[in-house]
Amino acid sequence: MENKSRNQILLVLFVGVLMGALDIAIVGPALPAIRATFKVDDRAVSWIFMIYVLFNLVGTPLMAKLSDTFGRRTIYVANVVLFAIGSLIVTLAQNFEMILLGRAVQGLGAGGIFPVASAVIGDTFPPEKRGSALGLIGAVFGLAFIVGPILGGMLLLLGWQWLFVINLPIALVVIGLSMRILPTTRPAQAKPFDWLGMLIVAAHLVAFAYGVNQIDTKNFGASVLSPNVLPFLVAALILFALLILVERRAADPILHFSLYASRQTALAGMLAAGAGLGEVGLVFMPALAVAGLGVASSTASFLLMPVVIALAIGSPLVGKLLDKLGSKIVVFAGASLLAAGMILLGLTATSLGLFIVAGAVIGLGLAALLGAPLRYIMLNEAPASERAAAQGLMALNTSMGQMLSGAIVGAIAASQGGGVPGYSAAFLVIGGVAVILTALTLGLKNRAAELATVQQHAQAAPAQ
Repeated sequence: MENKSRNQILLVLFVGVLMGALDIAIVGPALPAIRATFKVDDRAVSWIFMIYVLFNLVGTPLMAKLSDTFGRRTIYVANVVLFAIGSLIVTLAQNFEMILLGRAVQGLGAGGIFPVASAVIGDTFPPEKRGSALGLIGAVFGLAFIVGPILGGMLLLLGWQWLFVINLPIALVVIGLSMRILPTTRPAQAKPFDWLGMLIVAAHLVAFAYGVNQIDTKNFGASVLSPNVLPFLVAALILFALLILVERRAADPILHFSLYASRQTALAGMLAAGAGLGEVGLVFMPALAVAGLGVASSTASFLLMPVVIALAIGSPLVGKLLDKLGSKIVVFAGASLLAAGMILLGLTATSLGLFIVAGAVIGLGLAALLGAPLRYIMLNEAPASERAAAQGLMALNTSMGQMLSGAIVGAIAASQGGGVPGYSAAFLVIGGVAVILTALTLGLKNRAAELATVQQHAQAAPAQ
């Protein structure tokens, strides 16, 4: 495939992922207006995020598997169509229940956009260029969090509905370009879809996400044992055990746990779950800025800009380094930077200059740990027929790590009384976990071993 064709494919994927990422960053400014329009309380408004996350989690393995079964272009376009339909439902909503319905449809569609896009890169880009392509896609999220709040504030002047109307023309462009440019590759013989496995996955994710979301971090122990949390966590555990049994017998399982048979992919899964803790730390940085630096809560979020800018700049650079050096060196550097940044933040919470420096270091660390590097590992390790499923599995590991870590970090901060002592302790714990992640990266394959695995999959491809 020519470079021009690959660049066109990358552009389509970039715009589609940007659309989904912008919706996360842009919706914040609309929440007060939606709350006032439908006269609901803060608890109800939180479900605008919660239901999106739940259906995003369910959509990730579903759409990834459908992509492996029915072809990348078909499912990528279907994801974008679903996202546009959800946006339209929210735009036309006459009650709060319609808002939640629209957000659920949006989340379902968005769940597949990133893993399917990553799988397309694996299908169309040679191994020596996959890192750069994944790096550009990964930079979308940093860009979205820079542009999103600004664009959201501008559109809010026209009415909160316009924050969702903006998705419609973008979706139409992506659909049109996808139908013309994206490859139509699909397996020669489709296997029966694992609907039972998908149903169990969905129930497990809903139970886990709901249970974790109900944890009160100020009373962590008592909250976990409460009727609002414990039954859901127990159900999630039972469903996960059942899922393993069902997937072992499925002809074409929705989640290929066999992908974790190799040390490389098992380490990547652990790194993804652990790195979710680093992302969760960003949520608590504004609170630390308010407590330690005395800034107003309304402006504290601006102190996340060094993180976001470093993430946006670092992601493409990391992609190029992946192609030259391989994943082991890059992920080791990312985990080391994340550990250094978090520990620096925990020790120097009252210094503005060091707060900014720590934020930039954390951003570079996340750029070299999350997104492109771990997805790059899964592209190299998974056979072509399971690329999207492997990407979906990686996304699930990260998301579940984020949810569980959010409750744990909040509990650590609350146990120390909040304020500077509480949040400093939380960031030091995150730094300690990042040190463990750094040690795990030493078990990853070197560049030569990675390339040998890619060649093995290439040689086996015609037989599949």
